[in-house]
Amino acid sequence: MMTVWGEQLDRNHVLQDYPRPQLRRENHTILNGLWDYAMTASDQPPEKWDGKILVPFSPEAPLSGVNRSLRPGEYLWYRRRVDLKAGPGERALLHIGAADQVASVYVDGCAVGGHTGGYTSFTLDLTEYLTGDSELLIRVRDDTEGSLLARGKQKTERGGIWYTAQSGLWQTVWAEIVPERYVRSLHIVPKFDDSLVEITVQAEDGPCRVEFDGQVYEGRAGQPIRVPVPLFRAWCPEEPKLYDFTVICGADRVESYFAMRKVEVRRDEHGVPRIFLNDRPYFMHGVLDQGYWPDGLCTAPSDEAMIFDIQSMKAMGFNMLRKHMKVEPLRWYYHCDRIGMLVWQDMPSGGGDYKLPVVTLPLLTKHHKKDHDYAAFGRADEAGRKRFYAELTQMVEQLRSCPSLVLWTPFNEGWGQFDAEKAAALIRKLDPDRLIDHASGWHDQGIGDLQSLHVYFTAYKFKPDRKGRAVILSEYGGYHHAVWDHCWSRKNFGYRNQKSPEALLAAYEELITGQIVPAMEKGLSAAVYTQLSDVEEEVNGLWTYDRKVQKLSTAVIRNINLQLTGCNQRR
Repeated sequence: MMTVWGEQLDRNHVLQDYPRPQLRRENHTILNGLWDYAMTASDQPPEKWDGKILVPFSPEAPLSGVNRSLRPGEYLWYRRRVDLKAGPGERALLHIGAADQVASVYVDGCAVGGHTGGYTSFTLDLTEYLTGDSELLIRVRDDTEGSLLARGKQKTERGGIWYTAQSGLWQTVWAEIVPERYVRSLHIVPKFDDSLVEITVQAEDGPCRVEFDGQVYEGRAGQPIRVPVPLFRAWCPEEPKLYDFTVICGADRVESYFAMRKVEVRRDEHGVPRIFLNDRPYFMHGVLDQGYWPDGLCTAPSDEAMIFDIQSMKAMGFNMLRKHMKVEPLRWYYHCDRIGMLVWQDMPSGGGDYKLPVVTLPLLTKHHKKDHDYAAFGRADEAGRKRFYAELTQMVEQLRSCPSLVLWTPFNEGWGQFDAEKAAALIRKLDPDRLIDHASGWHDQGIGDLQSLHVYFTAYKFKPDRKGRAVILSEYGGYHHAVWDHCWSRKNFGYRNQKSPEALLAAYEELITGQIVPAMEKGLSAAVYTQLSDVEEEVNGLWTYDRKVQKLSTAVIRNINLQLTGCNQRR
């Protein structure tokens, strides 16, 4: 099964857009394209190569040209030559958007570094190793659920809500030549109430400056530079205003952007706890977004494909996407920033085997376990728990400057959950200005600003939270309708079968009008419909898996959704 973007893919120009929109330079080289590959049982470099792979598509993805699965215990090798060398006073950096799960990098046979964690980017300084025509070798190991690392929805024996496991390089690989002293990252924090933005430049110690709106603001690396933004226009889905600025650090010059917005929970004029966006009660109505593609798996076949998903949901009247069990390339968040789409970001789940009673009984009993029972939640391994915090930190630090991102979810439905209060405290320390859904669905530990519910099999009726938190419906719906000529499998899975588009529309309209709208009026703050598209056997999407058939008309579903989101525009 292919998407239109996969069908039109130019294998000589794959995902060529600059990968890091909030830290842009002119001098870069995209290394996507055909590489040699091999799969081995040994951790030593292969003596012969199996063929060519199209990076950055995983070998399991049809677009890679490989269509082979890396098995637990095996190693996936990549090789290509790079014509790259730093001059005097320069550094040569290799950036890897994501490598699932453990990567090691070699230049001309010399080990130069690596990374653990399949969902976050990493950078290596290759300056001392590159000769101008060097052999770049990357080794990746991915044991999926045989490892305690984050794996999200991937499973070696896929089916139902679990999807094809992928491995290796699955986001853009690229290189930059930068000055000796360069900007490593930017931490951008809008101070909405103070009409300013704080910009912290991560670089070697020394002076740096920010240029914004014709003014220059001096500071030092590692310390917040406070930039006034008087009479600003607040960012929201209805008006996604972005402000451009420049950072200069020695000879290094980078372009970036920020937005002015804030999100919080507080009581409305009737004393009901609600989510506020920019000092106004704001109902967030979104869809669960798995971010899977039939031809690229976790890798969208093009920038246009990512844009299509975001814009089509906005056209249907949704104002939020819950990025479920996956971290996207930075360009995806950039498109949400500029198009105007709120983002709820999940931490991909991990740990040991999920015990069925622990993760399903709350549906029937409403009983929520305390999550310090590590064995029950598949988190008995101390090293695995430490790795979770390391990967969580990497994700938050990578994404925390994206304006559209307004909520973090460290745990979902008890999958690998443990010490959620501690995880929430870590997120709060790293990023004090966003909401946290500490336990989406169940195994609520009674903390934080939000009570988070999943309701699929019964009618939803709003009840205020006894602890005075705002209430969110972080998953609901899941109505499925199979468009058989566009199904990935003859098997199908969903929560309530609708035999025709007309039945699906009637069920969706009744759900919104009869359940969600009354709940919003009583105090519900947000709702997430399952889901954006079909994924493999799951056929509960608003689009088919190949994004070729839209199951409900844009105009009709938009009018239904306006019963929820229209109030945001009227305020």
